Amino acid sequence: MRTDDLIEALVQDRAAVAGKPRGALSVALVGGALIAAILFLTVLGYRPDIAAAAETYRFLFKFVFTLTLAATTIWLIFTIVRPEAVPGLRLLALAAAPVLIILAVVAELSVMPSSTWLPRLIGKNWWFCLTVIPSLAIVPLAAFLMALRRAAPADPGLAGALAGLASGAIAATLYASHCTDDSPLFVLTWYSLAIGIVTIVGYFAGRRWLAW
Repeated sequence: MRTDDLIEALVQDRAAVAGKPRGALSVALVGGALIAAILFLTVLGYRPDIAAAAETYRFLFKFVFTLTLAATTIWLIFTIVRPEAVPGLRLLALAAAPVLIILAVVAELSVMPSSTWLPRLIGKNWWFCLTVIPSLAIVPLAAFLMALRRAAPADPGLAGALAGLASGAIAATLYASHCTDDSPLFVLTWYSLAIGIVTIVGYFAGRRWLAW
């Protein structure tokens, strides 16, 4: 075999191997989100006034926040599946969702009387939020971790944390259509805390199961 032919064969073989983890991640993303959605619709379902709520910017903005967080995190997961991949400045993409929700909170505080701030922050179902989001995130997180085991991320803890962050964002997107607390103050506090719990779980799971 000529040298050029050997090099071309090696390149094609590497490309085929590199594509497998991304294919597994795609299956994990779709499958995990679908199962979580089925569980959500079976156990909880949409809020009764969702049609009226959909006409308010506070309700819609919840999805802007959660979907932005999910999209940026999933993009990062797909970029770190190989051991030579270092996220570097790409991690700054994760700042998009926090910046959006902070701007929304500033807008809320500027138009609402200070006497309403605390009730809006606490909401009516903060405890339910902290329970449901991590529960819905279990399946997507497990799916992501199984897919990442077929890859070789350079930083297992970071990979696990991103898997948890993405799973929490997916779960929060589903829960947002059931939650009747629409204030950005509530979302910033309790959605973020619930997603943070899943992220921490993902970090330690990644260090345990994704190390190589």
